[in-house]
Amino acid sequence: MKLHQRVVAVEQIVGHHFSDQRLITSAITHPSAVEGKPVSASYERLEFLGDSILGAMVATDMFERFPGMDEGELTRLKISLVSGKTLSEVAGSLGIGELIVFGESERGTGARGMHSALENVYEAIVGALYLDAGFEATHDFVRRTLSPHMVPELAARPLSPKSRLQEVTQREFRCAPEYRLEGEEGPAHSPTFTTVVLVDGRRVGRGSGPSKKESESQAALDALDRLGLSAEGTTARAGDGA
Repeated sequence: MKLHQRVVAVEQIVGHHFSDQRLITSAITHPSAVEGKPVSASYERLEFLGDSILGAMVATDMFERFPGMDEGELTRLKISLVSGKTLSEVAGSLGIGELIVFGESERGTGARGMHSALENVYEAIVGALYLDAGFEATHDFVRRTLSPHMVPELAARPLSPKSRLQEVTQREFRCAPEYRLEGEEGPAHSPTFTTVVLVDGRRVGRGSGPSKKESESQAALDALDRLGLSAEGTTARAGDGA
């Protein structure tokens, strides 16, 4: 499928024609397809923006929809909604998977690679839509696609290491953990990322993995151990956290 056809198909899914076609083109482009080009050519920067916007919109909707939920329940529900698993499922159901532009080095990585790409592209589309259409249009898209998954039962799901660390540090230290990418090694098709996590400005954990999100998950596990915090009730699946 040609790039123009992919863009048109995504615009139909989103329900918006982009004035700046570069935004939506970047949003569906995997970094492997634009190696050597500026970082803005892939979805990475838009994913960063979309992640923050998505979190704020979901938190606002939950706050209004579930007035009886306490802070812990709201945190668990939000984390479940914006996790890799939920976002990849939503993006897949929308038909976004077949529209992502991959490079040769990424093709053939199987379900694991597609799972991560679907999550990242969903967030990037949110970022692109916000820049091109504004808050309300973006919020409408998020509500349309994520609201069916916003159910109270998700607040009781086991937490990933990142989610557990966030819940505990917000309660104990009144702040959220901060993740910083420390390094990247290896070839583009099989990199190893190393991430450190800080709490209240202090480095408390370090971890490595084949993706940024997995290295963050390992850093969270390390932090939980070093801080002497309970990891009880967590799941070991990397990439499913906040």
